[in-house]
Amino acid sequence: MDTLLSLRVFLQVADEGSLAGAAARLGLSRALASKHLMALERRLGTRLVNRTTRRLSLTESGRAFYERSARAVGDVEEAMRCAADSGSVPRGTLRVTAGHTFGRRYVSPALGDYLARHPEVTVDISLNDRFVDIVEEGFDLAIRIGRLEESSLVARRIAATQLLVCATPEYLRRHGTPVHPHDLATRNCLVYTFAAEPDIWTFGRGDDTVRVRVRGCLRANDGETLMQVALGSQGIALLPTFLAGDALVAGTLLPLLPDWRTEQIGIYAVYPSRKHLSAKVRTFVDFLAQRLEPLPRAWAEVTS
Repeated sequence: MDTLLSLRVFLQVADEGSLAGAAARLGLSRALASKHLMALERRLGTRLVNRTTRRLSLTESGRAFYERSARAVGDVEEAMRCAADSGSVPRGTLRVTAGHTFGRRYVSPALGDYLARHPEVTVDISLNDRFVDIVEEGFDLAIRIGRLEESSLVARRIAATQLLVCATPEYLRRHGTPVHPHDLATRNCLVYTFAAEPDIWTFGRGDDTVRVRVRGCLRANDGETLMQVALGSQGIALLPTFLAGDALVAGTLLPLLPDWRTEQIGIYAVYPSRKHLSAKVRTFVDFLAQRLEPLPRAWAEVTS
């Protein structure tokens, strides 16, 4: 039988002094309440209640057991209430991981507003460009950019960004402006090593798809580093609009190959399961999706 319910029956019998009163309080039949009480005594191997025709009273063992079990059942019921509340009220520690660049520019600045709205939540954020196994390492969710591998994790697309080939006016003055993707094979291209295919840049125009193998003086696992070197007129970079947007609007970087499509990639919140999703995860993902809604997805949106 349900041990917790049996304990609750016993505690209620002790408080009420009668089986009928305990059964009524718990919404049980008198017969079922009696079965629970007897099952508990059989399990413990001792009599807990003295039964008379008029009233029930605790035995010596029953009194000692009452003191301990009352605290234990109270703790269990409080834990159950807290667990149930966690599905509706955001509380507890939220462990989040995101890439360095996107995390610094977009996730970290949003944390203050989120925490102000949900004061019972504590955020533990880790900015790391390596692949993080969120289940193995105990994270509630990860913010990931780009194509996702098949897995049992839940991935919700919260924004998107376009990759743009760009360089400074000074670099183009010295080395010429590429007019076709194949021209990039002879230019100094700055390579992002965490891309799915770091040395291959892909372009589309109509039904044509061109894949160009690139190389250059810099390989880095950090987009900010690539952009700073590109701003120093040392090469051509393939950068997401969320990173290069301000420089493109200011004209310190110029977009190249405007007739060719470059890849648009998704930005995802990834978490272990949709079932019994905690309020802290649900509210943070919803908040971040709303916060990132104005994020420019394409070059046209950068300049609008």
